[in-house]
Amino acid sequence: MSEEEDKKYSASSIQVLKGLEAVRKRPGMYIGSTGPNGLHHLVYEVVDNSIDEAMAGFCDTITVALEKDDICRVEDNGRGIPVDIHPTEHVSALELVLTRLHAGGKFDKSNYKVSGGLHGVGVSCVNALSVWMEAFVNRDGKRYQQKYAEGKPKTKVECLGDTGLHGTTIRWKADKTIFTETTTYNFDVLAQRLRELAFLNPGITIKFRDERLETPKEVVYKFEGGIKHYVTVLNEGKKVIPDEPLYISGEENGVMMEVAMQYVRDSYSENIHSYVNDINTHEGGTHLDGFKLALTIVLNKQLEVENTSRDKIRKKLVNANPKNPEKLSGDDVRAGLTAVLSVKVPEPQFEGQTKTKLGNSEVRSYVDELVKQKLTIWCEQNPQQVDMILEKAVSEAVARIAARKAKEASRRKSGLDSFGLPGKLADCTSKKPEECEVYIVEGDSAGGSAKQGRDPKIQAILPLWGKMLNVEKSHADKVINNDKLQPVIASLGTGIGKDFDIEKLRYHKIIIMADADVDGSHISTLLLTFFFRYMPQLIENGYVYIAMPPLYRVSYKKKDYFTFTDEERDSVIARLRSENPGDIKLDVQRYKGLGEMEWQELKETTMNPANRKMKQVHLTDAEEADKVFNILMGEEVEPRRKFIEENAVYATLDV
Repeated sequence: MSEEEDKKYSASSIQVLKGLEAVRKRPGMYIGSTGPNGLHHLVYEVVDNSIDEAMAGFCDTITVALEKDDICRVEDNGRGIPVDIHPTEHVSALELVLTRLHAGGKFDKSNYKVSGGLHGVGVSCVNALSVWMEAFVNRDGKRYQQKYAEGKPKTKVECLGDTGLHGTTIRWKADKTIFTETTTYNFDVLAQRLRELAFLNPGITIKFRDERLETPKEVVYKFEGGIKHYVTVLNEGKKVIPDEPLYISGEENGVMMEVAMQYVRDSYSENIHSYVNDINTHEGGTHLDGFKLALTIVLNKQLEVENTSRDKIRKKLVNANPKNPEKLSGDDVRAGLTAVLSVKVPEPQFEGQTKTKLGNSEVRSYVDELVKQKLTIWCEQNPQQVDMILEKAVSEAVARIAARKAKEASRRKSGLDSFGLPGKLADCTSKKPEECEVYIVEGDSAGGSAKQGRDPKIQAILPLWGKMLNVEKSHADKVINNDKLQPVIASLGTGIGKDFDIEKLRYHKIIIMADADVDGSHISTLLLTFFFRYMPQLIENGYVYIAMPPLYRVSYKKKDYFTFTDEERDSVIARLRSENPGDIKLDVQRYKGLGEMEWQELKETTMNPANRKMKQVHLTDAEEADKVFNILMGEEVEPRRKFIEENAVYATLDV
């Protein structure tokens, strides 16, 4: 800082942001981001208030509607936000709630025993980040309205007349100057969250409408079976243990806990969803730690039970490492587990405003003790089911031990940990992951063209040969030792599964470049299955792409036009003929594979960042993705046949 600048820095330099100015100045502090995630978070904040009314027993129907012009509306039939004058603030309670941070009824436990919106910034944040908002309240036989702009009231609370209804409607339009990337809501993203809420609150009806369409679309979520129904839906079409989800519930010191769980026989992936006061705790927390600890302890104790069947199962684990016998690890007992854990905590302590991790230490012991107690009773009553679960856990442990030994042997043999990279990888010179990209290319021929056409500073090429392993049908040890996948794992540098570390990722663009035919699509699908099952963070963080090489080259008078669809090809041909009347000669080539393209063509059409087209792989609904991967890539033939029959109308054949 210069001397002149130092002199200017005084008390007058200190800014005080009043009201909701702080939210508009630093929106990321309150809603996580100003991208699509932050935009959808606005909806969650408003819906959470209605859910809180439902948990308090005053609301049974919530409607969420997406209107035209990026307007969102949330209605409930709860008590309605109070509109009378606050005794100390001297403004309407409605205005107070919608225009002040840390103002709300959630702090008084006589109103709400548990709540998701405990920080008191929910609806007021939505108001602050909207061009305009309007609130309608039906309460005590009257209907009231107030309008706002950028978080500030534009009208007083007005009584619109009499009504026999009760509840609150919040309607708003997000501010494009805040959400510069997009203000358009994604129906599928919101549908996933609303369906979750319906599962977590059995008996409540959530209506979700898309009024942006010519014919409005409405889906209704209502699940009387709660989280047991949720687990059943997650495992639909899979072979499971037990046949009906195991359900445990209880309460201690005001903390209510419920968990539903079931194992998938032919899967080794862990699929646990945890919630606190209906908030999806993506990063887990003490409630999830307590559940995992209890599950590991109980199943290890069950393995020690002395009887013929347990002795045989236990012997397999001992034989896997005779010199130093091991117990079942947490990963072993959770292999193939699908579980939904939901806790209701009166005073939750979340890490971060977006509430993705629970911090209450006492909840860990509550969940741990309750699960240990009730799971032990279930195990004693269902010994055959427990044998099947233990067989699965021991099988995972044996594979884990074998994979560890193979990995250690591989390190000694190849020295991959000493920055060893696959011989076929043509690496880039830059060491900055954020500017580096790797093309995973089908075949050596296409790999050779790609190497010639790349920018060696930022573009790496990894050719693959032959069909890859279908990881959906394979155990972890086979994945680690597979000669087709090892180069991919080594090149990316992150490790896989539980060892995955995204900080070690060497490229921030992982581009799958395969032929535009059935074989190429199969290879792309196998790679995506591998990423989804063993490196899902790559997809979640937007690092995976699909290259789009052109399908056709239309040539006229030594000039080439590259097109990516039949429609584009026909359009180019029509335009050339209209611009050049007469019988002109056009040369139209259909590329059947990347190897048919000259390296210059591949460079300009598919690899040059200025010209190329790519599809970024997004994960909008992890549950649906899990279901589709299991159907299309799993062992069961019948669900796959049914899926193909139902979706054949959307398929295109390359013949």
